[in-house]
Amino acid sequence: MKKIYLIALTVLVTVSACRKLDVSVDSQYVNGNFPSTSNDYAALLGTMYTNLASNYAIAYWRMQELSTDEAIIPARDGNFDDGGQYRQLHYHTWTYDHPNVTGIWQWGFGGINNCNRLINLTVASKVDTTIKAANIAEVKAMRALYYFFMMDTYGNVPLITDFPVASLPATQPRATIFKFIETELLSILPQLPAKSSNAATNVLQYGRPTKGMAFALLAKLYLNSEYYTGVARYPEAVAMADSVQTNTNYFLDAKYRDIFLPNNGPQINETIFAVPYDQQIPGNQFTRFGFYYYLVQAYGFNVGLSIAMSTTPEFYKRFNLAGDFRTKTWLVGPQYYPDGNGGFTNQPVYYSDGTTQIVITPDLVLVPPKPMDIGNTQASQASGVRSLKYYPDPAIIQATRLNGNDVPVFRLSDILLMKAEAILRGAAPTTVRGVLQTPDYLVNLLRTRSGATTASGVTLDTLLDERARELSWEGWRRNDLIRFGKFEVEYPLPNDVLSMNKDVRRRIYPIPITEIKLNGNLVQNPGYDQ
Repeated sequence: MKKIYLIALTVLVTVSACRKLDVSVDSQYVNGNFPSTSNDYAALLGTMYTNLASNYAIAYWRMQELSTDEAIIPARDGNFDDGGQYRQLHYHTWTYDHPNVTGIWQWGFGGINNCNRLINLTVASKVDTTIKAANIAEVKAMRALYYFFMMDTYGNVPLITDFPVASLPATQPRATIFKFIETELLSILPQLPAKSSNAATNVLQYGRPTKGMAFALLAKLYLNSEYYTGVARYPEAVAMADSVQTNTNYFLDAKYRDIFLPNNGPQINETIFAVPYDQQIPGNQFTRFGFYYYLVQAYGFNVGLSIAMSTTPEFYKRFNLAGDFRTKTWLVGPQYYPDGNGGFTNQPVYYSDGTTQIVITPDLVLVPPKPMDIGNTQASQASGVRSLKYYPDPAIIQATRLNGNDVPVFRLSDILLMKAEAILRGAAPTTVRGVLQTPDYLVNLLRTRSGATTASGVTLDTLLDERARELSWEGWRRNDLIRFGKFEVEYPLPNDVLSMNKDVRRRIYPIPITEIKLNGNLVQNPGYDQ
């Protein structure tokens, strides 16, 4: 989607948690160029979003999905192994110098330090007091989001709120970070805008924090509270979900596929907060790494693509409900030409011989001795169910090999499923818009929209499967499996000679060794050698 807030952006500050701590907040400004207008600050605030987009649907997504059954990048006769980084995520054997472990720490704390810089600049500005308060609330909401990502991914992390940083920060307990995020969000809620019925207003707010985004993040925080802090907060999770639903401008879109098409954006009614992508900033990776290159001409483009990223056979088996449109978001079985709108025609797609129809198979059969390798024959190239959820945009892919589809972080469907789960875990159901919302009712809102058979007697296990069907490849699978105690469940592939590391301490990633060497106040997470 074509994005609103990325105007006049020329600076992207990505300072890691332990670097350049002596840089003054006004070192790059003098009286002649110090930001003074609302447009100046809108441009400055845009750096929060360019940084977020730079890694959210790439390296961060890989850490959340490739470490689960939801996504896998197997090697193909040595190709796509990339030093073993993808199989290390799959088998939970990553180390403190894994490239994603290091890169995402620097991405997250670079974003946090940039937010701290922006808060200082805004406080020092001469803009209208009301505008200043709104800008500060926007930055604090983004800082809270970054901190949630870091706390969820790394556990005990430093808490940094000043810029420049006066001294090397120490590691803080996860409960401390949890409390900080909660307090920040609750304090800025009055200053955040609410989604309205005015389309022009929603365009301006799109991809930026709103009250709905804060409520959604708090709901996610409270739903995971028992794991993060040892204290269950399920009634609060329900309350935050209800706070989102109170705004009737959030409602389920009629067609599931519309949420993820290349032109998705502020017109999607259930999106609460999304990361926008287009040609001007790094696109998301889903087609480049997870398509099937024998299909590219049928879809209207002709560029070199990686073919390795798919889902596991075990995960795909969950897409087993009669009539469920969500099943059509996967490339599997005999392939047909697309209809250009997220669906398919009846015209088969053939290999270059013109007679053999392309057939994608679910199984990933390994070919030892190369680790997590399925070979590189034509048959093995067609192995592995690919996601078509983020429908490819030929115009963008032809130029960059990346998607321009926006990637939702929070949407109403997740809110409904979080509420259902919190109720199953002990919270009381509540009445919203005149209806008592039981877990069955909430799940069936989504099933009905997707054309699937309705549910009866939803349990935690069936709810987890529903989250898989509804939220596949949206970056929440690791978070879900940890909360359900299933992150260590292994589903071996045929001929697999390696085993998953089932150490529960792998539920959080290590602090990068480069950061610890630079900052002796950081304490490594248990289970990782220094």
